[in-house]
Amino acid sequence: MRCRDMSTSFSDIEEIRKLRYGVHNADLDIGVGGEDRLTRNVSDSDSVRRQNRGLILGALRSGGPQSRTALAGITGLSHASVTAIMQDLLAQRIVEELTSHERTDGRMRGRPATLVGFRRAAAYVALFEIDVNRLRASLVDYSGVLVDRIETAISPSTFAETPPGGFFAAHLDSLRGRTPQAVRTLRRIAISVQGILNPDNSGLKWSPIASLAGSSFAHDLARDSGLPVALYKRGRLLAEGTRWLDPGLLQSSVATVFVGSTVAMGLSLHGHITGRSEGGATEFGHMNHMPNGALCRCGMRGCIEAYAADYGILRTSYSVPETTPPAPSVPAQQFDALIQRAEAGDRDATHGFNLAGRAIGYGLSRMMAMFDPSHILIVGPGARALDLFRPEVEAALSSSLVCKINGLPKILAHPDEREPIFRGLMMKTLSTLDQTDFAALETGSRV
Repeated sequence: MRCRDMSTSFSDIEEIRKLRYGVHNADLDIGVGGEDRLTRNVSDSDSVRRQNRGLILGALRSGGPQSRTALAGITGLSHASVTAIMQDLLAQRIVEELTSHERTDGRMRGRPATLVGFRRAAAYVALFEIDVNRLRASLVDYSGVLVDRIETAISPSTFAETPPGGFFAAHLDSLRGRTPQAVRTLRRIAISVQGILNPDNSGLKWSPIASLAGSSFAHDLARDSGLPVALYKRGRLLAEGTRWLDPGLLQSSVATVFVGSTVAMGLSLHGHITGRSEGGATEFGHMNHMPNGALCRCGMRGCIEAYAADYGILRTSYSVPETTPPAPSVPAQQFDALIQRAEAGDRDATHGFNLAGRAIGYGLSRMMAMFDPSHILIVGPGARALDLFRPEVEAALSSSLVCKINGLPKILAHPDEREPIFRGLMMKTLSTLDQTDFAALETGSRV
């Protein structure tokens, strides 16, 4: 599985280019003379070097293997600068030269172009995706190729029986044991989570995953593994990953809504992920839809999730009182059977999906009073029921002023939420590795 759609967008590269030219101007203004000025020159020179290396790495992450000429055009660096940086990166064994396949259309003559791409063994990252039903642990090499994967079921008693830090550490050990060649160059760990993060990103204040909140498991895992550990909210990763799975959405404004065991949303505006921070990313599923309404898994009443998550639809479809505590989890087969009942015309099941669509639609219409996405992407198990949701979602959106003026956004479905989340987690982690670890690597150092 080769992942060519990489995570640093061209808008990100433009930001780095602005920094680069700003540093050059500051350097020219320094003048000559004095130790302070010499120190500033050295400091600025190091900064320019790091930023220029970051430009090259970002372009490779965005577009995959490229020729030196293409890299010069993308980054705005001179051919001489690209050649010098590339010589450094090759010597450090961060990248390697690849020979492109010869063109068969006869439009290119002579030797095939020499491309430069990431050296797969330069680094590895461990990625954990966790939700109320399962953990997926993946080992990915520096070029974005999936090396190994382990899936483990999660139950309501999992973290009551095993401390979260120890649980993640055990799965990290399994990945290391199965791929021993990755042990020395494993550089980072990233975890996608459901819930509200602590201010220091060491764990969760609250999570729908039983007994996961309340412990600093990221801090514990970092201490025990000796590696940096980052926590990311699923909503932000959905927005990040969706842009890269569909090139047509790369620079669009997209609201990505997960519908399944929970309800979550990630928002990208013109290719930029939005949200106060990783800890303050949108809690779309916990916006109040109906004051004093149905009981949500979070303990509050009236949340969008209480109507639109799988447990909410199940509760409505079976006419269970809305104050009944939600089921800890809903088996996928049971939710699929509910969709089939509604598609076959079962009135109770159809009513459940109608209320879910109405809750999602009114939540989106409130969001569109502040943001105006061109596309709404429904992902997760609920995406399979989009045709059941759609009438109520569109009716609710049509009641908003923005949609009356601009028309409805395009509503699309992507049934497998795991791929956007995994892609977003992978690209964010590898891009951080590029810019934080390797862009700053000193000449003469090797990975």
